[in-house]
Parts: sequence; C-alpha cells; structure tokens
Amino acid sequence: MLSRVGLPTKTYARLLSTSAREIAFAFDIDGVLLRGTKPISKAGDALRLLNKNKIPYILLTNGGGVLESQRVDFISKALDVEISPLQIVQSHTPYKTLVNKYEKILAVGTYSVKDVAKKYGFKNVVHPIDIIKYNRSITPFSGVTSAELDQFSNEIKDLTTKPFDAVLVFNDPHDWAADLQIISDVINSDRGILNTLRTEKEWQPSVPIYFSNNDLLWANQYNLNRFGQGAFRYLVRTLYTQMNNGLPLRDFIIGKPTSITYDFAHTVLIDWRKKLLNGETNSTVQVLPNLGYKPEESPFSKVFMVGDNPASDIIGAEKNGWESCLVKTGVYRDGDVLDKCTPTMIVDDVYTAVTKVLNEN
Repeated sequence: MLSRVGLPTKTYARLLSTSAREIAFAFDIDGVLLRGTKPISKAGDALRLLNKNKIPYILLTNGGGVLESQRVDFISKALDVEISPLQIVQSHTPYKTLVNKYEKILAVGTYSVKDVAKKYGFKNVVHPIDIIKYNRSITPFSGVTSAELDQFSNEIKDLTTKPFDAVLVFNDPHDWAADLQIISDVINSDRGILNTLRTEKEWQPSVPIYFSNNDLLWANQYNLNRFGQGAFRYLVRTLYTQMNNGLPLRDFIIGKPTSITYDFAHTVLIDWRKKLLNGETNSTVQVLPNLGYKPEESPFSKVFMVGDNPASDIIGAEKNGWESCLVKTGVYRDGDVLDKCTPTMIVDDVYTAVTKVLNEN
C-alpha cells in the first residue's frame, strides 16, 4: 500500500517520526529544484513531503534580481507547492539590512533590481542605465538600445551633485561593458561624485562596493555551465588593480559560501521554525539579523544544505557547521573532482536527498 505522498507505508511512518526531531533543510534553486524555468523531476514532491511533516526549510540561492515574493510565487507555481516569501534568501536579501546605512546607491544588475532596491527601502537608487541616459558617451561600448533607455531609465536630478554612498551588485548584469565602466568611475571617483577622478591610489575604493555572490559558474538550460557574478567581480577587481598601481580592491562579498550569508540564512530558518510552531506561516514579518552576527542559539541538531555547486553550496555548508547533500542535476557532474570539500552525501536528485536524510535521522 502506498501513502498519500507515494511512499511505502513503513517508510512513510519512519518519516513521520522524524518530524519531531530538530532538523531543517536549505535548498539551492537553480540546478536543484529548477533547471532554468523547468522543474527538476520530483522536486515538488520533496518540498510537499517536508510541508506535510512540518519540517522547516528555506530556499537559499545565489540567484536574484526580483523581489522574494515574486521569486517564490514563480517557484510555487512551477513546483505546485506552497512556499512563503519568508522562506527564501536570495543573494541580495541581506542587503535589506543596509537600508539605514546607505542612502544613495548604485544598484547594479538587471533592470528589475532598481525596483527591488526601492522596495527594500533605499531612498535614492540609481541604475547604470540612468547614467547612460544622462550621457551615452560615458559608456561608448554599451549594448543598451534607445528603446531600453526609453523604457527603463530615469532622469536623476542630483546625479552629479550628490555623492554615491555605495555600489551594490544585486545580480549578474546584462551589459558588462557599461557596468564595468560605470562601477569603475564610481569607485575611483573623488568621494563618490560622478564625473570626477581622485588623485590618490588606494586599495580602499572611494565608496564601498558589495557583490551579492561570487559564483564563477552556474547551470542553466544550456548543456555547459555559464559564467556568473564571480567572473564579473574578477573583471571589476582586475581593472581596479590596474588603475591603482597594483593595489587590490577591498570589496565585500555575501552569498554562498560566505559565513555572512549562512548565518543570515540560519536566523531566517530559526524564525521560520517559530512561525511553523506558532501557526503563523501567513505572517509577513521577518526577523532580520545584523550582517556578520551568528544566531545566538539554534534549535537544530542538523541543518542540511541541498545543492548542486560544490564551490558554494557544499563548501559553505561545511565551513558553517551544516550537513551537505550534493545532487547531480546541476553544476556537479559524475566524475568531477571534489578536492576542497566532502559532502555528507552525493545523490541523484533533491527527492533522493530529502528521503535519505529523513530515513537516516
């Protein structure tokens, strides 16, 4: 006889007994739950099983570019499973904690990140396309079309008079030529003022610059892995070093595998567990920790990171005391050398990871 989730009755009974134990999950999205926009086989079943047993989980991704609610809405529909916006940490979600620190920011990424930054609460948001609208000769090799300028750019009144406070790279930009030039202009400017160039050469940029992840590669629907934000960061850093007498750029990195993001995600996971226990899963209020601080106390005996990228998912889990499940549906392929990490388990897919964990813990 099969249970409602399609598992043998004895196995399902073992899984139910697990629900009282203090374990939790964090799932990468690209290459684990989805490949591009298409669901990976039985990914929805894996999450429905956890929902059924009220086992806490979050989605922890180096992707981004849209609001958390928008991303979760798409994933929920694609996988036919109910997921709360409070159950996702995107690469730039920790930027929410910087709203009271910086007022005028250069928000780098796809055009949608301008709206994301504003919804987070940043008061003065400038996107590179706004700077291109101001003066196209700033980026002579930009691929931005006139139609894109008309649709996505805005005139910024204090663009050249009010200094930038920070550069925040939200997700992988689409116009690398323009964004490399504009970022370089801002971080080498005189105190953050556009159209200026400082005279001193330093490892410290004129304004702080943050990258939301450092993934060199990621998996989409193409059969070979593609360059990610880590490659873009490498170019920004290389150009900065060339312009500053060989001095390295002091920048800030969040996203997997950094402890900043894993600690942030751990706090979000603890908060979600409390909401599950208190029947508050419809809440829209989320506890946000300060960046760089570990959770004071965790109720979990084990947290399992299910991911496809050894360099971010698995190494990050190991460095931060989590267990790790490496799946073969994304970046990692059979035969790849794992010389810097040792996953807790290597499995075919996310469903196998979840059922194996629940049966063994």
